[in-house]
Amino acid sequence: MPADAHPGPLRVLVLGASLRAESANARLAALVARMMTEAGATVDLAGLRDFGMPLYDGDLEVAEGLPAGALELRDRIERSDAFVIASPEYNASVPGVVKNAIDWVSRVRPQPFKTKHALLVSASPSLVGGNRGLWALRVPLEHLGTRVYPDMFSLAAAHQGFTEDGQLADSGLQQRLAETVRAFLSLVEADARYVCLQRRWYEFLGDRTEAPVTQRAED
Repeated sequence: MPADAHPGPLRVLVLGASLRAESANARLAALVARMMTEAGATVDLAGLRDFGMPLYDGDLEVAEGLPAGALELRDRIERSDAFVIASPEYNASVPGVVKNAIDWVSRVRPQPFKTKHALLVSASPSLVGGNRGLWALRVPLEHLGTRVYPDMFSLAAAHQGFTEDGQLADSGLQQRLAETVRAFLSLVEADARYVCLQRRWYEFLGDRTEAPVTQRAED
């Protein structure tokens, strides 16, 4: 393959998307970050509380511009080759604070989500593990052009799912998460490093990235 156009390790932003200090999703984000570091990536581990921003308000945007928290999150996404979101599930959907952050950051031009790769994971005390919330979270990200990795990871019964050293109590789930992380990084590496690969992401068979509906979604 041609020479690497992206020297150095992959850069990944890992975002714990809960405001609660003792969130299981913060613990899951830390575990994913550790796995990615061990795999050789450079990881930027952050929490959603690091990026304070009000509820999206078009009038506020016109009067004051984009909040500093949204601009900081934009910068850290742009500095990364990919990002991971560890998100809780609220009422079978995406938490409002997560959607609000996406809405604010999407107002930046050019918006930074387009063509980034994303891995979605969740932890929940329920038996579903937050999986329904991840399906809802895919929608705005894919609309903005993010290449959301097909295989998502959900940890059920998360209140008893971690060992004292931050690993998963279930060795089978620990192995599955590690395999998912490694496969995701391999995909990101292929897209970031090997310039002979033409970047395409087809949502439907026969779709073209230059089609008007795709341009509308990604602009």
